[in-house]
Amino acid sequence: MSGDPGSVANTEANAVPPASPPMPGWKVPLYIAASVMFFLTQGLGLNLAFANLTQIQGTIAATTTESAWLSAAYMAPNVSLAIALVKIRLQYGVRNFAEVSILGFVLASLLNLFVSDLHSAIVVRFLSGIAGAPLSTLGFLYMLEAFEPAKKMTVGVSLAMMNTLLAAPVTRLVSPSLLDYGEWRGLYTLEMALALLVMPIIYLLPLTPPPRVKVIVLGDIFSYLLVAIGFGCLAVALSVGRLYWWLEVPWLGVVLALGIASITAAIVVDLRRSTPLIDVRWLLRPEILHLTAILLIFRLIAAEQTYVVMTFYQNGIGLLYDQLSMLYWIILAFSIIGGLICTVFMNYGFTWQIQFVALILMAAGCLMDSQVTNLTRPEQMYLSQALVAAGAALFLPPSMSEGFRAAISKGPPYLVTFFVVFTFTQSIGGLIGSAFYGTLIIIREKFHSAILTERVLLTDPHVADRVSRLSASYGKVIGDSALLKGEGMALLGAQVSREANMLAYGDAFLVAAVIALLSLAGLTIHVFYRFVRTRLADDQSRVVTSNP
Repeated sequence: MSGDPGSVANTEANAVPPASPPMPGWKVPLYIAASVMFFLTQGLGLNLAFANLTQIQGTIAATTTESAWLSAAYMAPNVSLAIALVKIRLQYGVRNFAEVSILGFVLASLLNLFVSDLHSAIVVRFLSGIAGAPLSTLGFLYMLEAFEPAKKMTVGVSLAMMNTLLAAPVTRLVSPSLLDYGEWRGLYTLEMALALLVMPIIYLLPLTPPPRVKVIVLGDIFSYLLVAIGFGCLAVALSVGRLYWWLEVPWLGVVLALGIASITAAIVVDLRRSTPLIDVRWLLRPEILHLTAILLIFRLIAAEQTYVVMTFYQNGIGLLYDQLSMLYWIILAFSIIGGLICTVFMNYGFTWQIQFVALILMAAGCLMDSQVTNLTRPEQMYLSQALVAAGAALFLPPSMSEGFRAAISKGPPYLVTFFVVFTFTQSIGGLIGSAFYGTLIIIREKFHSAILTERVLLTDPHVADRVSRLSASYGKVIGDSALLKGEGMALLGAQVSREANMLAYGDAFLVAAVIALLSLAGLTIHVFYRFVRTRLADDQSRVVTSNP
């Protein structure tokens, strides 16, 4: 998720003047639909290549490992741009910001049609990552524009966060038809069409322009470059590290070291500035660290659906997206249902109660998925993935709303710092989730394979009988008994490897469930502590009042 919820700043910190008439009722659905279009356009641009790497790598003459650089190239600039876009929007105005953003995205979409090999695809994906970052900002702006100020932080934020979850299942649903149409060019013809469709929106549905404020200074440019280099290096390492393996290639360590050094340098520079780009001291406040932990945990749990389930069926079982269409329809439907339910309850002031239910739903879904076998098909995951999708839609809006309020109450400079938290936990956090589960699956597959292989001995009559039955299919074409037995052993080895892979995926689902359950326990302790502290404070105030 690479959304930029900082658009609240323009609406809350620079609110519409009281004399401005309320938006006509017939315009509200149009602004909501415009927001959905911006989120889908940005989300499809992000997910189309990632979700179809296996199918398109032949088109660009790339191996599986090489094609992973497409995701790395997109994420490298994208993960840090939300930080810069906040100040650009405040200083140069929403209209100019929107016009330049849309034009840049249309041009980047057109370039996708001229991709012919891996190198050109990487360059175009890098440019697409830059051009696509502002679209989620515009999606938030249009969603918040549709509501009165009292509902922006509840209904607006909830619906906007729901929209960030829609692109992933939609990508899987439309990919088969697009690949049949023209492989790589088929995928990005849709992106170009969406870019052309959203271009008129900024003229037909204008946003309320906030007052322009000069907020960019020369020091911000240097600080941002350090942050961009640091986040970009982390994005590259997390995108391809699992495929090259973490300790096997020296350059991966160099990239990680450069990323950490750049972020450290940015922190040191901003600590010495009177008007820092990132207020590190505010970042280290307990409530902001708590928010960061919540957002990061959410990305780790949500990766169960966005990464583990997808690779389980695509790589483990060998199913294609057209065979998974009903599963993704269910994920899409329950993401919308969860988002709408969250909107209703947030409107009544519920926050931690929503997150409590969300964690229960996600933990239950992940526990159900942990029982997977090589016979598990999409039908067995309809209920579990519906629970995870609904839980994901319920979990994020309360935290985001509280984070916005904390940043807005401190003033516009703190919004940029808040976007560092959001960008790191959602963009980098999503990459951490994929890298974590991908690495875990590989390690656990080797572990289970070693244990299962130890028991595969021809002296065991059951193993000998299985080898004999497996090799029987080759008996008519292979006359040599030694070769025939070798083929039987090879087939048995493939079965053992498949079973080890299924056990590894089960472990990944179980780890996601454990993270959700631990988070639920942490939330319970936090709510109880806050309750006790409030009661003690009330008792103390009553004592002071009764004894003046």
